[in-house]
Amino acid sequence: MSEPTPVDPVPNGEVSWWWRSLGGAPAPRAPLPADLDADVAIVGAGYTGLWTAYYLKRAQPDLRIVVLEQRFAGFGASGRNGGWLTNSVTGGREGYAATHGRDAAIAQQRALNDSVDEVIAVALREGIEADIVKGGEFEVARTPAQLARLQAFAAAEQDWPRTDVELMDAGGAASRIRIAGALGAVWHPHCARVHPAKLVRGLAGAVQRLGVTIHEQTRVTEIAPGRAVTDRGTVSATHVLRATEGFTADLRGEHRAWLPMNSSMIVTDPLPAGFWDAVGWGSHETLGDFAHVYMYAQRTADDRIAFGGRGVPYRYGSRVDTDGSTQRRTISSLTRLLRDFFPDAAGIPVAHAWAGVLGVPRDWSAAVVHDRTTGLGWAGGFVGTGVTATNLAGRTLADLVLERDTELTRLPWVGHRAKRWEIEPLRWTAVNAIYTAYRMADRAEASGRSSRTAWPAHVADRVAGRH
Repeated sequence: MSEPTPVDPVPNGEVSWWWRSLGGAPAPRAPLPADLDADVAIVGAGYTGLWTAYYLKRAQPDLRIVVLEQRFAGFGASGRNGGWLTNSVTGGREGYAATHGRDAAIAQQRALNDSVDEVIAVALREGIEADIVKGGEFEVARTPAQLARLQAFAAAEQDWPRTDVELMDAGGAASRIRIAGALGAVWHPHCARVHPAKLVRGLAGAVQRLGVTIHEQTRVTEIAPGRAVTDRGTVSATHVLRATEGFTADLRGEHRAWLPMNSSMIVTDPLPAGFWDAVGWGSHETLGDFAHVYMYAQRTADDRIAFGGRGVPYRYGSRVDTDGSTQRRTISSLTRLLRDFFPDAAGIPVAHAWAGVLGVPRDWSAAVVHDRTTGLGWAGGFVGTGVTATNLAGRTLADLVLERDTELTRLPWVGHRAKRWEIEPLRWTAVNAIYTAYRMADRAEASGRSSRTAWPAHVADRVAGRH
């Protein structure tokens, strides 16, 4: 099948449609004026850094907290993601069960479930209008192999408390969202749709109202005990916390810590009432699938479909973008897939396309770390699950900095350290081989001749370190 080519060029980049829908990038806050002393310096004004500042300042109002941001608050993944406020345990519970025991893995899941509601509660308390609707997470299978994985997933999830996963056949799936070719689905209630840029913009405002200083247009080049070195001066602080996620590779000494993985999105023009009457999607569930190169989507507050997927997964040398633009072939492939899911949307133009980077540790497991001796800390490696996990990480980092012994500081991701990624060209070769194999597996499974996962996916899992 040939790739569809939009008749008119699709607006591309401009950070994201989320920001464009708010009138474009916000007016930048003032940069760091000179060297500065603080109690806590936080590098990165995305969700992780802002949540950490929020909870630290609420717990101890006299703390001098400075947040340093290269561009503007929400420039990175926090202002570009798919808007899934969901309870996913990055890397899976099984790894925590193996290293810390089943109870620790359950505690991690419970904390993430609670974090979904915590974000909603803070948005309400702080007057942040972010189009939040808690409609749950809905994932479909569209091939026999996907259906087998979906059913195995549901059975595994139902062995754990607080997952609350419901399995549906094709008829049950269609009663929620009518997706072409859907053979079955799973749903759980611990997820809300959100407008990412509205959330991060509101959170930055809430942090400032508490008395936290945010300096934008300030590039941090090096983090060391007691200081964050920038292109405009040095901030000296007892605690220096890194919250840079997919942009971590730009920091001195951190080039191989986390791999910046690319993810791309498109968004349609608003769809008419007749489309929604036919399709349903009335509870505003987030939508995903069980392909190896999976998609993710939401129905926006103004009745568009925001639809995402991988595109080109990685740029050589851990390079990251500057404005969120994505490849034309990625726009075409996402457009084709969206119309394959929803044939009735074939005549609706794509309004915008963009991309962003997320942080991927070598073992695909997120971490929250703080060293009392050096005062250095970090959180991240969320592999696309950060809309919720950043809130939990921010609360946890705050407790660690304040030397509190809490349920959060005893969670199994605290103190976790992954080995570093391979040097180039091994890193580029491995990542591209992984996603080439996953795409091969998806193509093989699309024939529908087997309900087994295609062998290239098993090879990719091993190379990726997921087994």
